[in-house]
Parts: sequence; C-alpha cells; structure tokens
Amino acid sequence: MTARIFKPAKNAMQSGTAKTREWQLDYEPEQPRAIEPLMGWTSSGDMKQQLTMRFDTREEAESYCEREGIPYQVIEPKAPARRQKAYADNFAFQRGEPWTH
Repeated sequence: MTARIFKPAKNAMQSGTAKTREWQLDYEPEQPRAIEPLMGWTSSGDMKQQLTMRFDTREEAESYCEREGIPYQVIEPKAPARRQKAYADNFAFQRGEPWTH
C-alpha cells in the first residue's frame, strides 16, 4: 500500500489554478481492476483507491505517512512554461505567419 504525494495539475478546461496549491495524497492500487462478466463494469476490491487526502504543505503529508507507517513517494511539481505575450505581437512586422481574419 504505497502512497503518492503530489501537487495536482491545473484543469485543462479552465484557465484558473484552483485546487493546485494543495498537496494531494493518493494510494497506489493494490489489486488490478477486473471486468465484471455480466454487466461489463470495471470493478476493484481495493477501497483505498477511492481515498484522496489534501494537505496544505508537503511536510504535513509526509509526516502523516510517517506517523501512520505508510510508505510513500513524493512527485515534485513541474513549473509551468510561461511565455510573455502582448496584444501588439499580433500585428508585429516580423510576425512568423501573416495576420488575417
């Protein structure tokens, strides 16, 4: 029962960064998922997969795992690649592709 501690990524459908400031603890699956033969649903007997815990800091998540005796791995967040853009760049003389409507 290994746990992963990470910062969740930004939602691709929104421009905001809500729910990305906290650290999240998820458990790795202990059992593989199985397809139920009658209805075809995917199921698992592992209930820890449904558990998600959020912490304000990485140290809080690590101390929780150490206190409970849970082995864990920390996945460091990657810094987003930001590009400086200005509205005037759309009309620049040295623009890479021509501007049209």
